Amino acid sequence: MAMVQHWQEMLPIDRYAVAARGLLHEYDRKVLTFLYQPLIGSTCFSLYMTLWSELEENRLWSTSNSHHSLMNFMDLGLSDIYKARIKLEGIGLMKVYEKKDDHSRSFIYELIPPLTPEQFFLDGMLNIYLYKKIGKTQYSRLKRFFSEDKVDSKDSYIDVTKSFQDVYMTSHMDSISYDPEDEQTLQVSEGMGFIGRNEQDPIQISQDTFNFKLLEAGLNESLIPKAAFTNRVRNAISNLAFLYEIDAVQMKNIVISAITEENEINIEEMRKSARDWYQFQHQDQLPSLVDRTQPMANRTQISEPKTQEEKLLHALETSSPRQVLKELSGGAEPSKADLKIIEDVMFNQKLLPGVVNVLIQFVLLKSDMKFTKGYVEKIASHWARKQIKTAKEAMELAKNEHRQYIEWGDNNKKKTTSYSGKKKPIRTELLPDWFDETENREKTGSHKDENDDLELKKRELHETLRKLRSGKGAE
Repeated sequence: MAMVQHWQEMLPIDRYAVAARGLLHEYDRKVLTFLYQPLIGSTCFSLYMTLWSELEENRLWSTSNSHHSLMNFMDLGLSDIYKARIKLEGIGLMKVYEKKDDHSRSFIYELIPPLTPEQFFLDGMLNIYLYKKIGKTQYSRLKRFFSEDKVDSKDSYIDVTKSFQDVYMTSHMDSISYDPEDEQTLQVSEGMGFIGRNEQDPIQISQDTFNFKLLEAGLNESLIPKAAFTNRVRNAISNLAFLYEIDAVQMKNIVISAITEENEINIEEMRKSARDWYQFQHQDQLPSLVDRTQPMANRTQISEPKTQEEKLLHALETSSPRQVLKELSGGAEPSKADLKIIEDVMFNQKLLPGVVNVLIQFVLLKSDMKFTKGYVEKIASHWARKQIKTAKEAMELAKNEHRQYIEWGDNNKKKTTSYSGKKKPIRTELLPDWFDETENREKTGSHKDENDDLELKKRELHETLRKLRSGKGAE
């Protein structure tokens, strides 16, 4: 699979104009600041705000500008702007349109207004990620911030509002005659549109990502009518399956628990059942990005794995980063600091779970089981710039750039440790299974005693990876 560089997508000389899907209001700034920024990061937030500022007040279009100017305004490189743009697209805050001519390329960056607070807090997906990201105390504080007490119930009041026809009447004034040309004046002018705003659609996972045929086959004996699976219900099932990683077999029980007496599917009950199931499986935790596994579209080991490398690749593509980190740590629960490093990498660098799994294995084996934030982020940033999407691509790049990563690791050690100069440091790096044997011999051939210790460590790691591949201990 060819890797796409940011400069293949856009250049500093390429021009862009900013459009708005609907009129952006001052209240949107608070929603973006407190609800979206924890999920997308400050760079994405800054890009949205900068593009918004290019719109004149109460306008839906900006004048044209170059990406070079945007780089100067934000004091960012083009690759960082490109990565931030993609994250805004993914979370539903931007649409991008491209036009190519023979000698130029231009874009329209359409800003999508954020969800309303009510939509966000009832979303069922974004609110779960926010809760996991900022914690119960801050989440409750934000709910209070975006809520207010309801007015007294209207049930005890009588509606006495006058209707239109009670107040107004039509009169026929002879002084105003109808002119056929007035019809054109009454219509919207060609090429024009009124300034306004519609309510935005929430994030929706494609229904194609879930096996509805298998779910419906499992529900046949439960006498649930097909009419119960409305488009709204199917959308909810797709989102819940993505968020909590629920397969069609388990989803059957969740759907059954949400059936009403009228043979309809109660979406709120289904959300609660899915959340309860996940928390039961994961010791009352809610999902975060480190619980995700590699999307099917980005898996390369589809057939039955035969070689050791294929088996390892399959394990890395079907396990979450949390599971990999746990197994490589001898079954111990990962520390919050390590999980934070992984989640930051997945949010900020937008690396997929399978790629992060290769990163975890490579860093731990290369750094004598140390998981250093600076070293992890430096390699992750390189992989993000290279647009690495699969675990196999990550393995190949790690092989090709191995010496560069050793140098980065040495520089990182110099920053974090003092060296007296009296004793020559001894390298104790291990290499993952997927490195060539020649590379292993080159690195370890001159230190036999040292190799004995390293081989012992490597056998122990083989055993944890074997458990990971067999599914044992991967909770």
